[in-house]
Amino acid sequence: MFDYKLLAALAAVVEQAGFERAAQVLGLSQSAVSQRIKLLEARIGQPVLVRATPPAPTEIGRRLLNHVQQVRLLERDVQAQVPALDEGGVPERLRIALNADSLATWWATAVGEFCARNRLLLELLVEDQDVGLKRMRAGDVAACVCATDRPVAGARSQALGAMRYRALASPAFIARHFPRGVTPAALARVPGIVFGPDDLLQHRYLAELGVEGGFVHHLCPSSEGFVRLTLGGLGWGLMPEQQVLNELARGELVELIAERPVDVPLYWHHWRNGGELLERLTGHLRKAAGECLVPPGQAVG
Repeated sequence: MFDYKLLAALAAVVEQAGFERAAQVLGLSQSAVSQRIKLLEARIGQPVLVRATPPAPTEIGRRLLNHVQQVRLLERDVQAQVPALDEGGVPERLRIALNADSLATWWATAVGEFCARNRLLLELLVEDQDVGLKRMRAGDVAACVCATDRPVAGARSQALGAMRYRALASPAFIARHFPRGVTPAALARVPGIVFGPDDLLQHRYLAELGVEGGFVHHLCPSSEGFVRLTLGGLGWGLMPEQQVLNELARGELVELIAERPVDVPLYWHHWRNGGELLERLTGHLRKAAGECLVPPGQAVG
């Protein structure tokens, strides 16, 4: 039998990114948390954590974290069916990884009613759409929104639709850098804006225009900040069409190459044995996302 106090200590250390904050969440001393991790490792005969900053799970640690995530969801189902088992504490938050652009545009509209109706709390971990699945593989989250369709072992993947991006810049930026008009070669020589080191959307856009290799760019790990920098004339970048409809209508942002959108497919990944709540959220999200995103059959680029 598992000792879930030991597994809870492991989950807290990884989720809180350290022993000190894990101890605060669990209401224990830091020494007590450390002892529980050591006892867990002694029982299974191998390390469950890499003692780094922040601590990271080993392969066996990831398997245990995945198990903990699923048990939490199943426990919530049982508490809903047998209210006497509910101890009245703060409910567990459902940990979900998703990309910043989804959070800044369609996500709240898609899940707001469901969360209110089911008294569901969320803990959202923001990752680039190309790397969010790493969080599931590491056992950090119970579900994620990402651009990869292939699920990790023990999980399912559902197509949600696509986010449509357009390459935009301010009129002042275009006048300053492209007096003779925008060309792919010229675009690669002026400052761009990239969300972070894992964001390759602008690179792929240039490659589709026939421009290979790197290009000069700012790094801005904020979806809202990305728009503000572009409006301020610091660079050009690919932005979700949903996010900048008003700026486009007012002429504050202009598409660099007309009718050259890029559609990024998004997939919902969730644990196969995640319980009734996660299944119902999945069904709700598939329907709601269909009203917010570009349907898969209409995606381009």
